[in-house]
Amino acid sequence: MVRYCRRTIEDSTILVANPSFKELLRSPSLMLGFGFGSGLSPKAPGTMGTLAAIPLWLLMSQLSQPTYLVVIAIAAVAGIYICGSAADKTGVHDHGGIVWDEFVGFWIAMSFLPLSYVTVALGFVLFRLFDILKPWPIGWLDKKVSGGFGIMLDDIIAGLAAGALGWLLLPLVSS
Repeated sequence: MVRYCRRTIEDSTILVANPSFKELLRSPSLMLGFGFGSGLSPKAPGTMGTLAAIPLWLLMSQLSQPTYLVVIAIAAVAGIYICGSAADKTGVHDHGGIVWDEFVGFWIAMSFLPLSYVTVALGFVLFRLFDILKPWPIGWLDKKVSGGFGIMLDDIIAGLAAGALGWLLLPLVSS
């Protein structure tokens, strides 16, 4: 199994295949893009990335709603660069290990829901379902929009869909 190899193009090193944690430590965009290492999981890196987003969400949930939404907006806009840069460095568009988009998508889903163990589980499950199954328009966007914006966009829409469905299901799970 090939972990990664290097090639140099115009004085910049491009990683191909899978970076190591050591490579993540050398590159802020890889460290963030790979969710502080959670995206290096050999199995279900998107799920591991979403799980890694929970502790940060718990900290963010203490913010006022307007501040929380501003932080998400900043994370989403920064994510366009982070994910695009990580994809360029791995040489793979939307590499499975790039999970910053899962972080932001989960945080968006949770913006619809109150803080509780049940709602964290609900938001997690719904977000992963929308992200994995990619119903229209999520799947269409995933195929048609490229670059860092494309990597982020399908997870933003998945987060909105998961959050809206979670909000509708709240009366059923809260009783």
